[in-house]
Amino acid sequence: MADSNHSSSSSSQAPSPQASSLPAPSFQTTTFEITTGSREVALDITGRCTAFLDERAAGRDGLLNVFVPHATAGIAVLETGSGSDDDFLATLRELLPADDRWRHRHGSPGHGRDHVVPGLVAPHATLPVIGGQLALGIWQSVVLVDTNGDNPRRTVRLSFLG
Repeated sequence: MADSNHSSSSSSQAPSPQASSLPAPSFQTTTFEITTGSREVALDITGRCTAFLDERAAGRDGLLNVFVPHATAGIAVLETGSGSDDDFLATLRELLPADDRWRHRHGSPGHGRDHVVPGLVAPHATLPVIGGQLALGIWQSVVLVDTNGDNPRRTVRLSFLG
């Protein structure tokens, strides 16, 4: 892999000793499969993210990208376990009713709304990692949002750059 650090400065100064002693950033990635079931869910995957960082980040600072390569799912950062996750799903149901208004009509009735979800809940989140640890707020969790009961198997890609 080629070094992707390029300098746009025309200065002829040598790099500072501190800058040259920094380790080159590395990119680590993996995927995992998860079963979401036949009804809409907001699944907390923070533990999977933490386990990945424990194995791959080695105490480094960097960024964790969480990506779900599906047209009907997304990644959110929100509080879970206190009803917020259920409130979030209820809000999606109110904003995007599962009825026959959708032009996209294959699958279960109202499935077209599932294809609109990633426009509101992005299929990715990029999060800070400090000292190898996910730097979330005290009540924040990384959540896979899936409203599509027609596809109960999902792939999630975790990538660490640091």
